[in-house]
Amino acid sequence: MRQLVIVGASLAGLRAAQAARTGGFDGDLVVVGEEVHRPYTRPPLSKELLAGEHEAERVVLPSDTFDAQWRLGVPAARLDRARRRVVLADGDELPYDRLILATGSRARRWPGPGGELEGVHVLRSLDDAIALRAALERRPRVAVVGAGFIGCEVAQTARKQGLDVTLIDIAPTPMLPLGPQLGEWCAALHSDHGVDLRLGTGVAALHGTGQVEAVELTDGTHVPADVVLVGMGALPNTEWLAGSGLQVTPGLQCDATLTAIGDPDILGAGDIVSWPHPLAGGDAIRIEHWTVAAEQGQHAGRNVLLPAQERKPYDQPPYFWSDQYDTKIQALGLPGRAERLELLEETEDGSRFVYGGERDGRLVGVIAINAARRLGSYRMALADPPDFADLRARLAADEKALGAPVRTV
Repeated sequence: MRQLVIVGASLAGLRAAQAARTGGFDGDLVVVGEEVHRPYTRPPLSKELLAGEHEAERVVLPSDTFDAQWRLGVPAARLDRARRRVVLADGDELPYDRLILATGSRARRWPGPGGELEGVHVLRSLDDAIALRAALERRPRVAVVGAGFIGCEVAQTARKQGLDVTLIDIAPTPMLPLGPQLGEWCAALHSDHGVDLRLGTGVAALHGTGQVEAVELTDGTHVPADVVLVGMGALPNTEWLAGSGLQVTPGLQCDATLTAIGDPDILGAGDIVSWPHPLAGGDAIRIEHWTVAAEQGQHAGRNVLLPAQERKPYDQPPYFWSDQYDTKIQALGLPGRAERLELLEETEDGSRFVYGGERDGRLVGVIAINAARRLGSYRMALADPPDFADLRARLAADEKALGAPVRTV
């Protein structure tokens, strides 16, 4: 292999490039990115950078420690597998021997009436965060549509600045994938900090004359708002692969080694990848979180140097976290696939606790609240998931456990 092209210049693409160079690749390396920025870390966008505690320079990741040609600000437009070329939007063509696809995802925008109004924002990129921060500096009334990770983090950042915040979601609780128990706990957390929760109701329209002024809910009420943050999830950036022959529904379909189905010279990494995971019983999953993007980038960068039959599977339990107020929420594995959640351990004052997710009698994921030090033991357990009876016995004998649950759930 003499020519390696990586399409995607965010975290997964950066880690793939670094891993390929560290692994001994000394050929031509080209990294293509749609944004004009060098790679940067995204978690601070909804917290420290949005709050004005960090400037843009603080989130930039080191990317000049290895030899590569960076093609930034010009997205890939088409993949010609027959000619082994990546065609860019400006017409340039990049030949490749092997290819890593890491084009990430983009924020869903409000598709209904009012989406074009000034003051309606999404938060995915550095430019998005800078624009939203400037809007918050004008001390607006803030409505957040969508109570997932991004929505909840933006709500807490705005509340910590003393702004009036309304958090809206059609689901009965915030962060519903974590289950009803954690969702109710999260609702109380935001309510205690002064967020106006409007749950179990959707958004009918955004209203205003040029500038957004109100959010109309499906229950008929109106929420005054000068800024609306739409946090309705993300879509994988795979449209440019149409006609390539790759399987791209809903993301880039890969095998366990992150090799694209049907083409051993193409690998994927990050938000766009759909791959089979043992915790999902071999079903394909797609994860949009920072740690998974970093790990998959490194894994793809190593595997791309190997013949297809020698590549190793990526089977790490997914990890993600969210900082909300003074609380750290962490999840490991696939708790969203659990048939039920059980409170496994808890401090006497209830400020730190761990839930375990059970499916078919076995542990498939955990959710920890202010209990980061407990995740190591669960990571080891998820490598060979125990049944719940065995897990409870282990916890009873674990001197480092937080303690037996003190509440009834």
